[in-house]
Amino acid sequence: MLSTSSGQTPQSSSSSLTDTTTIRTRVEVPVLKTDGSWRTAEMISFSGLADGREHIAVVFPSESSAPLVRVHSECLTGDVFGSARCDCGPQLTEGVDQFAEKGGILLYLRQEGRGIGLYNKLDAYRLQDEGLDTFAANRELNFSDDMRDYRVAAQMLDALGVSTIRLRTNNPDKVKQLESYGITVAEVIPTGIHLNERNENYLRVKAEWSGHTIEFAGESL
Repeated sequence: MLSTSSGQTPQSSSSSLTDTTTIRTRVEVPVLKTDGSWRTAEMISFSGLADGREHIAVVFPSESSAPLVRVHSECLTGDVFGSARCDCGPQLTEGVDQFAEKGGILLYLRQEGRGIGLYNKLDAYRLQDEGLDTFAANRELNFSDDMRDYRVAAQMLDALGVSTIRLRTNNPDKVKQLESYGITVAEVIPTGIHLNERNENYLRVKAEWSGHTIEFAGESL
């Protein structure tokens, strides 16, 4: 059983992924790129996911046997309202733009606030405003640093018939967990560094405490 650097321990290994996850619905949706053009993607829902949540896959056509994949955890503040406290919104936009051009799969997971939920995330923001970093704030609220389990991402890929991927991420925990659940990560491709004056400390803490691949002015942390 794998213990990750974030403190989250996957509940089982790939050999015990016996839950039956199936595709529930496929629907074509026009998706807007930042340049104003449109691309058609399939939004796919699933039945039988381990945590029972409503995660979706957004699939852009790809001929690759190892498609580009981004596992993106929901961030209402960043994805919808453009909050500059994190880099989630720009990473989502970056992924959609790239997949729209090159093909790929966006797994959008309902794991707000690294798994603690929206209200608790806002409580953590308040603690950060009082001087705690993002991980210390979680601990103050009696949560671990990162509550996310990527078993559902592996189940979604399995239901889509995908076993080998090229993963766009700066987070080594995603790689470790997906591999522990039987997904072959053939290549890890870092996302862009979406740095601003409001999220620099947040990004530095992620790099220093959880090993995210982030560079600051040429300095790799």
